[in-house]
Amino acid sequence: MAAEPETTDIVASSRDVLATHARSFRWASVFLPADARDDAAVVYAFCRLADDLVDEAEDPAVGAADLAQLDAELLGTAPPRPLVAALHAVARRRGIDLASAHELNVGIGSDQGAVRVPDDAALLRYCYRVAGTVGLMMCGVIGVTHRGALAHAVDLGIGMQITNICRDVREDAGLGRVYLPATRLRAAGIDPERLAAGDVDRAKLVGVVRELLALAERYYASADDAMRHIPWRSRLAILVASRVYRAIGRRLLRNGADTWAGRTIVPWWEKGVWASLGLLAALRPRVAGWVQAPPHERALHVGLEGLPGTDTD
Repeated sequence: MAAEPETTDIVASSRDVLATHARSFRWASVFLPADARDDAAVVYAFCRLADDLVDEAEDPAVGAADLAQLDAELLGTAPPRPLVAALHAVARRRGIDLASAHELNVGIGSDQGAVRVPDDAALLRYCYRVAGTVGLMMCGVIGVTHRGALAHAVDLGIGMQITNICRDVREDAGLGRVYLPATRLRAAGIDPERLAAGDVDRAKLVGVVRELLALAERYYASADDAMRHIPWRSRLAILVASRVYRAIGRRLLRNGADTWAGRTIVPWWEKGVWASLGLLAALRPRVAGWVQAPPHERALHVGLEGLPGTDTD
């Protein structure tokens, strides 16, 4: 079993990572209780470390080896570095199943080299692994005990990741990565290989981006149906986070869904508007739990069979 880390230094450095890299979540984290905020920072710092090991590696083989080492530390087959030990401590204290963190590593590992996503099912598996798993870990951090809420937490992560993919199409293509499903691209008359090479009909690409942002909205809506299971203070944080991140897709749509024109950035004042709308959403009867929300839409998890926390039983 991992030893307890030097928590003061690790938490402080994790807060710095969160403040530097998670601009959207930073707006929401102020509503979390202090202990949950620190644990969330540790979870985020681990996720960021795993991502950076792959993205910043000069040699893909080195990135793969470094990620495998991190996963071994996570799974307890190698001595953990302080951050991984801190994550173990958070998991023990919060009852977090670290199988989710392992699936995150699997997803991040798939980013190495050229990336092509064949269809919607593969897209959803990728989004589950790199973002839905974070939702599952955050459930433990913020004290969600209702098991039925897990599938909705996965949905929030999937919605956010689809938004992220739509925002970063050009940037990802420059790295040889095409996350837009090949089935959707070909249906629009776009060759995924030509897109990766930077040769694309932007008008056709707009249609695919619009379709995927509409798909993301289904996942955001599903996430709202489980907000009533989150303790009230943390609920405000998650509502704010979901609205602020969702605003990226809304702004992209207002810009004609032309993702090739450049990275969509939501200005601070607009984030403030969306944060306020997130707080107001807490008063909606279904969000507050005053009326019964529908059961989780199982169709949202088609292709996710066998993955922790999903609605596939």
